[in-house]
Amino acid sequence: MNSTKVTKIGVMTSGGDSPGMNAAIRAVVRTGIYNGLEVFGIVRGYNGLIENDIFKMDSRSVANIIQRGGTILKTARSKAFTTPEGRATAYENLKKHGINGLVIIGGDGSFKGAQTFSNEYDIPCIGLPGTIDKDIAGTDVTIGFDTAVNTAVEAIDKIRDTMDAHDRLFIVEVMGRDAGYIALHSGIATGAENILIPETKTDLEDLIASLTEKEKRRKLVNLVVVAEGGEYGDANKLEAIIKERIPNADTRVCILGHIQRGGSPSCEDRLIASHMGYYAVESLLCGRHNVMVGVINNKIHYTPLDKAVKEKQKIGQEWMKIVKILAS
Repeated sequence: MNSTKVTKIGVMTSGGDSPGMNAAIRAVVRTGIYNGLEVFGIVRGYNGLIENDIFKMDSRSVANIIQRGGTILKTARSKAFTTPEGRATAYENLKKHGINGLVIIGGDGSFKGAQTFSNEYDIPCIGLPGTIDKDIAGTDVTIGFDTAVNTAVEAIDKIRDTMDAHDRLFIVEVMGRDAGYIALHSGIATGAENILIPETKTDLEDLIASLTEKEKRRKLVNLVVVAEGGEYGDANKLEAIIKERIPNADTRVCILGHIQRGGSPSCEDRLIASHMGYYAVESLLCGRHNVMVGVINNKIHYTPLDKAVKEKQKIGQEWMKIVKILAS
C-alpha cells in the first residue's frame, strides 16, 4: 500500500452519466481544497487520463453546478484503458501533474478499471457509486437512482392518464441494463399490474393468463413495466407476443430511454452525492484506500473495490410477492 501522503488528487466521472455527479464533483473539490489539497479535474474519464486532458480546479470551478444534471467533467467508456499500454500512459500523465490520489465516480466497470490501475501502480483510489441502476453491492443508495426513478414515475403517471381515457394496455420499458430496480420501484409506485425484471425469470404463460383474466372481468386498463435488460426487455417484441395471444387488447408501447439519465438531480441525490464526496476525500487523507464509499442503514460504509465489482445488489423476492398482491 502506498504510504505517501496524498497531496494532489484527481476526480473523474466514468461510464454512464447519472444525475448528481456534479454534486459529487463539487463536494470532492471543495473538501479537498478545504484540507489543503490541490484538486485536478480529469475530462472524459479514463480517456482523459490517457490523453492528459487534466486541469487544476478551484472552488469557483464548481460554482453553480449542484443543480445541474450530467457532468461538467464529461464521461466516456475507455477501451484504451483496458490495455496495459493505455494504463501506463495514464500513469505517466498523473506523474506529470504530481497527482497521487484518485476519486472515480461511476459504476462497476469504472471500479474494475480503478482496482486494476491501483494494483499496477499503487495509486490510492476511492470509488463513488454513480449509477442510475442501483446495482452495486455495498450501498443501499447510488448517485442518480432517486432522480431516475422519479423521472420514470412522473412519465408513467402521465401515461396512466391516456391509458385510462382509452382503456389501453401499456407496456413501458425503463432503463436498468441487468438490474431491475428502476422497473421495480417505478412499477410499484405507479400501480403496475405486472413488472418484469432481469432478477426474476418471467413466466410468459402466467403473464398472459393474468392479462386474460383481467380482460374477462373488464379490467381493460393495464400497465406492464419492463426493465430493458430482462428476458422480455424489448417492449416492442413483448407487445407483439401479447397481441398475438390477446388479439382484443388495445396495446401501446412507450420506451422512456435516456430521459431517465437527464434532468436536475433530486434533493436526495444532491445530499447523497455531497455526503459521499466529502467522505471520499476524508478517506484519502486518513489512508483508507481502494474502497467504495457507500451508505448502509443511513451510515457511511466502506467496501473494498474488489468486492464492490464482484458482487451485485440483490432484489429480495418479497418485493415480487408485494407486486402480485397489490396488482390483483
